[in-house]
Amino acid sequence: MTGGLRLGYKASAEQFTPTELLKFTVLAEDVGFDSVFISDHLQPWRHEGGHAPAALPWLGAAAARTQHVTLGTSVLTPTFRYHPGVIAQAFATLGSMFPGRIILGTGTGEALNEVTLGLEWPAPPERFQRLKESLQLIDALWSGERVTFDGAFYSTKNATIFDLPAKRVPIYIGASGPAATRLAGRIADGFITTSGKARELYTDTLLPALATGLGSAGRRPQDVDTLIEVKVSFAADRIAAMQKTRFWAALALSPEEKTGLDDPREMQRRADALPIERAASRFIVSTDVDEHVEAILTYARMGFRHLVFHDPGQDQETFLRFYGAEILPRLRTAGH
Repeated sequence: MTGGLRLGYKASAEQFTPTELLKFTVLAEDVGFDSVFISDHLQPWRHEGGHAPAALPWLGAAAARTQHVTLGTSVLTPTFRYHPGVIAQAFATLGSMFPGRIILGTGTGEALNEVTLGLEWPAPPERFQRLKESLQLIDALWSGERVTFDGAFYSTKNATIFDLPAKRVPIYIGASGPAATRLAGRIADGFITTSGKARELYTDTLLPALATGLGSAGRRPQDVDTLIEVKVSFAADRIAAMQKTRFWAALALSPEEKTGLDDPREMQRRADALPIERAASRFIVSTDVDEHVEAILTYARMGFRHLVFHDPGQDQETFLRFYGAEILPRLRTAGH
């Protein structure tokens, strides 16, 4: 583990109102977090008690309410609900207004967000190709004027993005498999994945795939930020720490159990049927600060340099103040 760690906060759009998320983001900056990332869902994971604010207007509001914290999407899908040209324009605008503070995090998407609008949900290979092409188009629109693009899925005719930032907005790619991870290594500024899965997925599949992508493009490891959403649940009592994860039980569903689901009610039903032990399985569940920090550092030792923390509880203010006072300083000391 070399160099300093970047430490971020996951603003849980699925769980809180946009106004609440703004309040938490301001506090996250105040207590010492470096970044805040928000997901972009049309529908939440849960029909009852869930939320799904639009990420684009929220990012502008959050940037206006803060001073220096980096803000990004984790992740947005620039291939179905949005034409890539719209995303190119939106993030160019955000980057112009808040230079050096905006990240476009992208991914191949979920049926939950797209099918409800009448869109066909293609197989993974097509979703991957759509993501790849959409990023090519965004890059073209950020690089030149009068862009005519004729792709397999998207096209433009003499399109120009006028309000470009002085410094290009970084593009990150979220991935849980090797193909998209290799793509991140080849073309992206950052790679995003999530914690709580088998260690071998990271050490034997994803990080080697990232290295392969870097090597094929003649890039260095430091050219790509390695970001992982670390799911954490800390409490003085272990049962309480486990119970906090109940809202997020859908994360523990297997790909076979949730792939293609487009109804939040069914997603909620399947998640609620899980025992609490399985619901908590994606989280670092801890009652001891030292053990908590050590468990987090396993991801830094694997090679992740940007840790974004997702706490599943309702009391985000207590979580943020606790992390600012007790966890972030220890991680920064260990990361140097």
